[in-house]
Amino acid sequence: MQGLHLTADLSGCRRGTPALIDVAALRTLCLRAVSDAGLQAVGECFHPFPSEQGEPRGVTGVLLLAESHLAVHTWPELDAVTLDIYVCHRHADNSARAEAVIAQLLDAFAPRHTERQALHRGAPP
Repeated sequence: MQGLHLTADLSGCRRGTPALIDVAALRTLCLRAVSDAGLQAVGECFHPFPSEQGEPRGVTGVLLLAESHLAVHTWPELDAVTLDIYVCHRHADNSARAEAVIAQLLDAFAPRHTERQALHRGAPP
């Protein structure tokens, strides 16, 4: 199956960004980015990782998409986030939609440094 797999490693993210530590904020951000890009969420799982003292630490969120998936992992103590989005091209080329999701998430986390990768998957039919 042809598709585009994008990853981004963000560092120096804006401190105090709610989505770094709050499950509801990360969920809302991800769902909005996916919807705004014209992709369809069909399932989800968001999980907080509290510190040993019970304070918010990081969040992992995954959206299952009709087109594939989005995964986000936050490390607020490091001001870091990793992003992973894969979209298949079964009925249409969804590359621009995947790029739009990444762009919206980058805007929200406002990293000082971003390392991005793109992998074009599958052979042409």
